[in-house]
Amino acid sequence: MNQLIECVPNFSQGVNLAIIKQITDEVETVEGVRLLNVDPGKATNRTVVTFVGEPSAVIEAAFLAIKKAGELIDMSKHKGEHPRMGATDVCPLIPIANITMEETAEYARQLAKRVGEELQIPVYLYEYAQPDKSRSNLSIIRAGEYEGFFKKIKIPQWKPDFGPAENDMKRGATVIGAREFLIAYNVNLNTTSTRRANAIAFDVREAGRALRNGDPVTGKVIMDENGKPKSIPGSLKSVKAIGWYIEEYGVAQISMNLTNIEVTPIHIAFDEVCKKADERGIRVTGSELVGLMPLKAMLDAGKYFLRKQQRSVGLSEAELIKIAIKSMRLDELGSFNPRERIIEYLLQDTAASKLIGKTLTAFADETASESPAPGGGSISAYMGALGASLATMVANLSSHKKGWDSRWEEFSNWAEKGQAYKDELLRLVDLDTAAFNKIMEAFSLSKATDDEKASRDKAIQDATKYAIEVPFKVMQISYESLTLIKAMVEVGNPNSVTDGGVAALCARSAVIGAFMNVKINATGYKDKIFVDDILKQGENLEQQAIAAEAEIIGLVNGKIGL
Repeated sequence: MNQLIECVPNFSQGVNLAIIKQITDEVETVEGVRLLNVDPGKATNRTVVTFVGEPSAVIEAAFLAIKKAGELIDMSKHKGEHPRMGATDVCPLIPIANITMEETAEYARQLAKRVGEELQIPVYLYEYAQPDKSRSNLSIIRAGEYEGFFKKIKIPQWKPDFGPAENDMKRGATVIGAREFLIAYNVNLNTTSTRRANAIAFDVREAGRALRNGDPVTGKVIMDENGKPKSIPGSLKSVKAIGWYIEEYGVAQISMNLTNIEVTPIHIAFDEVCKKADERGIRVTGSELVGLMPLKAMLDAGKYFLRKQQRSVGLSEAELIKIAIKSMRLDELGSFNPRERIIEYLLQDTAASKLIGKTLTAFADETASESPAPGGGSISAYMGALGASLATMVANLSSHKKGWDSRWEEFSNWAEKGQAYKDELLRLVDLDTAAFNKIMEAFSLSKATDDEKASRDKAIQDATKYAIEVPFKVMQISYESLTLIKAMVEVGNPNSVTDGGVAALCARSAVIGAFMNVKINATGYKDKIFVDDILKQGENLEQQAIAAEAEIIGLVNGKIGL
């Protein structure tokens, strides 16, 4: 599989979108790079750009963007709320798939060297790309900002890692590095006071605030034995934060970088700011995502806010995301489209979800057409998904049933399992059709020479094995879902017992239908040991599914008095 890295350069221009367009146009000239997001901020006069691709292509695109930014942005005239030191202020690389942080850091060093040597821009390495940990922190490097760097760059310990030791009047200096996935996140307040916003930022950020004698604001800073200021740590680990006033919106914000969302997720950061703001008589009115975020972060947030309400978390992705958006008011300052802000959605291959993205009518029409796919395998997977969906519905209804409040978590756990079954079976709907298409493609390969014949035969066998494995997976997941279905018939909302019965019929039919596909595809596979083993497993699954369905239907009939 291909290695993927993400690049998130921050350019010191957020007002003139024509300039930003010229910079992003450079990114899009590089083959193998996909521009995911462009997020300009007028008040900060800063734009965050996100693109992804294979490492060598990303490095080329980043170099071209930095070069173009240096040509178009004049730092001597720049004004903005956000700390900055150059036209391309910071350019981090983030490992996304099949690449280590060490490898990503090496690519960052390659980019920094090229920018320093070819463009003659002073470059500082940061985070994982910087071997000297005393100068790996971005805020420490950037201290003094553009105006202060004319003197700072002359100090021996602040000599750039690459490029001239002379601050460029027009382009400034830049920082290039490798880091973990970072969420840039702002929380909006019902105040215009930067001082009060900063007080809340100091309350929550890991670095906290300086320890002082007497008054916590005006008192003298207390030093340690090494002459360094002592500090009172904030309440959130892996969080950097400052307070500022955004004239564009007319409110103050807590601007945060969540540097490790496994340590402090976005929903915890939001709730903690709410708590600290409330202690100071200030209300949080909403929040703002800058750039992109991973899907998991949104789903975790949705589940967190549902659990606080003692509600079932076994909901669809779309519902969980909706809960997260509304709970954190991510749409307060503008529309929030998950398809444009969640990185996995932007990377999705739309062709890969050809079937499950259709309406029910379009799916039925496609099945009824003269095309041989989707066929019985995809329909079996979809029947399994419908069975899991019905059982999940019963779990969610049971979680919210009047008088059963103490059991909400029990049924929430069942609903979560049901959502996992449903999602996997929906994925298999398209995979089964893709498996059929792989076989057709293999048969269409040339067989003019002996080598081509051998290559074609191997491709046919590989595709056939895949076409056996996909419906077998449908059998396994559909059979597993019968455990959930039985539980919902036994202990779930009694008003939905027949829904559980229909779910059992769907699951059993999915197992039997998928096994038909396994068997017919197995006739074309030459590895008889593999075939014998999978057919034996399939027969066992089929018999167990039939028995489980019969038991569930018996339970249903017993509950409705038949």
